[in-house]
Amino acid sequence: MAKDEKIRKVFADNLKGFFIQKGVTQKELAKYMDVSAPTVNDWLKGRVLPRMDKIDKLCVYFNVMRSDFLEAPANDTPPSLPITKLSSEYCYRIPLLGRVAAGEPIYADERIEGYEFIEERYKDDGFDYFALHIQGRSMEPTIMDGDTVIVRQQSAVENGQIAIVLIDGEDATAKEVKEGPEGITLIGHNTSVYTPHHYTPREVMELPVRIIGKVVEIRRRIA
Repeated sequence: MAKDEKIRKVFADNLKGFFIQKGVTQKELAKYMDVSAPTVNDWLKGRVLPRMDKIDKLCVYFNVMRSDFLEAPANDTPPSLPITKLSSEYCYRIPLLGRVAAGEPIYADERIEGYEFIEERYKDDGFDYFALHIQGRSMEPTIMDGDTVIVRQQSAVENGQIAIVLIDGEDATAKEVKEGPEGITLIGHNTSVYTPHHYTPREVMELPVRIIGKVVEIRRRIA
């Protein structure tokens, strides 16, 4: 490996570690650094090494020294990283919500319980994402009580897909969706807990019944 390539890799690995530790997004850092998000992505991929004045500005942002970016840690782990090093594919941060309720902003501060990291490829697809902590057994065995789902915010899904649906007066619910001229049917995979609920077009409009996102990933903690 050429010397300049090695330096870029060391810098990129250290930057990834600081990203995870601080919980920052590429967009947030790009704004602070007055550069484009693709430029930050090039830094994280090790394609480009920032100018020294940019590195010094990064040091101020992350409250570290220049050597923390340019020197490999003795144990080959990003400085101060509290967890196993993650690849650059998982450096896009999204809010983890405890619940989503009718009439309340999705990203209300009081709803944010923490953050999840998702693959970088989601970043530029034009959608917003959030994570939702699932409570209840209506979608077992597909989605278990305590799982976390990654949700792409959108107002419609294809039939048979799992969506996060908001019904007026209730918290959001994860259900398989079937929609047609006769209305919308929400299907739970655990019929002993939740039998299919059908809503006519009028009920969809008046309640209302509103799809707020598509479940694109399910995460399960294993003790």
